[in-house]
Amino acid sequence: MPALPSGVAAPEVNLSTVDGKEFSLEQARKRGPVVLAFFKVNCPVCQMAFPYLERIYKAYSGSPNVTLVGVSQNDAKETKAFNRDYGVTFPVLLDPTGKYPVSNAYGLTNVPSVFLVSPEGDIELSIVSWSKPDMEELNRRLAKASGKAPAQIFTPGDKVADFKPG
Repeated sequence: MPALPSGVAAPEVNLSTVDGKEFSLEQARKRGPVVLAFFKVNCPVCQMAFPYLERIYKAYSGSPNVTLVGVSQNDAKETKAFNRDYGVTFPVLLDPTGKYPVSNAYGLTNVPSVFLVSPEGDIELSIVSWSKPDMEELNRRLAKASGKAPAQIFTPGDKVADFKPG
């Protein structure tokens, strides 16, 4: 896939949240690893994936050294509706529509695309589309970074495919 792979330097991210707060990847990395989860509100795979990212966020949000943010390719109004409809409470950034400077810098051709960025600024994990095994790996890595046991993000009643193209 064309998205940036693991092992390369992560491009800088300086965007506003849907609430107008400024976010800097450089500043967030000073606290620890950062998850960037790119999406579009009308993407069915994103709609399926983001409640699981929310579970991961809730599991580690108490840890001061783990950051998870969404990166929306839609405007603030559509993004707020998505957050409400899919229970997203983690911060969501707005990649300016039409130009998508951050999405383009990360080489996105599909959403969802999720990147785990190390405190040193390298992409440690690159997930394009939906991959249950990769989401489990993301969960394990965030648990280790937070000093907690891995959270259960998939329950026995969840019927989740191992892979879904975005």
